[in-house]
Amino acid sequence: MVFTITGGLVVAIGGIFPALAIGLIGLKAMEAIGRNPEAASKILPPMLLGMAFAEAIAIYSLILAFTK
Repeated sequence: MVFTITGGLVVAIGGIFPALAIGLIGLKAMEAIGRNPEAASKILPPMLLGMAFAEAIAIYSLILAFTK
């Protein structure tokens, strides 16, 4: 029972901050593209890379929850 609760907490807490980070990355990238549409090709790859790194943190917490 305790492992179920801790696993759920690990996934919940480990998913909140990466989700916020992905949202902020997308927000700022869309603001930048809105201000300068010609720069979209320079903004999009770093945005996707940043989102992938933030998502990797959430996946690490999911793996940690399954190993408990």
